Amino acid sequence: MASFTERLLGAVTLNVHTYEEVEADTTAMGQAIGVVILSSLAAGIGNIGHGGPGILAAVVGALLGWLVWAGLTYLIGTRLLPEPRTRANWSQLLRTTGFAAAPGIVRVLGIIPLLGWLALGIASLWMLAAFVVAVRQALDYTSTGRAVGVCLIGWVANGVIFLFLRLFV
Repeated sequence: MASFTERLLGAVTLNVHTYEEVEADTTAMGQAIGVVILSSLAAGIGNIGHGGPGILAAVVGALLGWLVWAGLTYLIGTRLLPEPRTRANWSQLLRTTGFAAAPGIVRVLGIIPLLGWLALGIASLWMLAAFVVAVRQALDYTSTGRAVGVCLIGWVANGVIFLFLRLFV
């Protein structure tokens, strides 16, 4: 079994074996939560001076966003768009997608004047790519295209939910 640091590096490099290992390791949930917290702390720091939500709000928002997006992705991927060999549970998807937040640690560089926006943008795209890999491995898809579709549908649905909450709550 790989160490936490090795798993972080594997997640950042989009190593499918790392995501498979995390999917299979039922004790890795704490590590996955730790990755989401590290990533959201980095986002909170990186958004200082950019009108971000603040560090505590970033952590809470990231944890809630992860749970909702992973839940939606699980439902879409296992109920609406499964492949014949799709076998997964929500816990497996939470572990893999938690590690998919690892590239978000780069968002700490958002604090750099004039270049911070670039770091934030690159990290967001990198995290999306990692989420696709995580979903493909957790849902045992043979098609990356299907994983992309499931992630995008879940991302849009997640965005609509948070927009609704922001407007009406």
